[in-house]
Amino acid sequence: MSGKLIPYVAAAALVFAGCESVIRLPTEVCPGKGSVADALAALQSQSQNIVPLQAKGQCRLEYFVEGKNKKQRESLDIKLWANPPAEIYFQGDKPLVPKAVVLGSNQREFWLSISPKEISTHWWGQWSQQGSSEVPLINPKTLLESLGIGETDQDQDWSLDNEGAFDVLTKRQRGVITKKVYIYACDYRVRQIEFFDSEGRAVVLAELDKYQEVSRDFFVPTLIKLTAQGRGSGQDSFSIHLGLESIKPADISQPQRKYLFERRPPKGFKHVRRIVNGKWVEEPQ
Repeated sequence: MSGKLIPYVAAAALVFAGCESVIRLPTEVCPGKGSVADALAALQSQSQNIVPLQAKGQCRLEYFVEGKNKKQRESLDIKLWANPPAEIYFQGDKPLVPKAVVLGSNQREFWLSISPKEISTHWWGQWSQQGSSEVPLINPKTLLESLGIGETDQDQDWSLDNEGAFDVLTKRQRGVITKKVYIYACDYRVRQIEFFDSEGRAVVLAELDKYQEVSRDFFVPTLIKLTAQGRGSGQDSFSIHLGLESIKPADISQPQRKYLFERRPPKGFKHVRRIVNGKWVEEPQ
């Protein structure tokens, strides 16, 4: 993992690490698709049913405090709004610390704020400033893809393989693997996404399970587990549990959209970091 990316990845993992989850392995095997075109078309047909959504859930935190050889444990209540294809807002609250974590994006930019004093940092940047190795890491785009509401880039270099119960779509850029998507052939829902950096190294694994119907023929996973790869024992990870009764279509008004999906100037953080030409730069306070 590139050193310039560690602050963003580690911070996100620090907040969400250790949430318990059980990813079920499929037991039934069904025939997969016969071509890349058929596989992408099946995914595209599902994406045509996407609607804005909102949900609530919980997460249990486990993270190592910097400079101390001990593990911290906390809990977050989470709220989520998504307006496909690029707008998302994720908020995590803990007792006495509202908005302990805020993660968001729109078409132009993304941001992550962590309030607890151990971190107290606001990261942000424009998508156009990210290098190719930053895109698959734990960020709003990764969360959007995990929810199944990101854009499907069909005009790319894809190949198709079958591995047991799964169709595996592999995306390459200039010959280097950038992403693998594992699709359960029986219902053709994505169960796993593996993201790679610009050098073809696995950096993030997304595991998806327990799909819930939001609206007619539009399903999202209620269990999302993201794990940063290649970092020791893989302790940098987080899982999101969305409440089944809380997931529903969202009628997002223009004022709500402005509030949820527009970044506000950070206040009260020890550090503000912006990504410029693929590198994190500390901004003056």
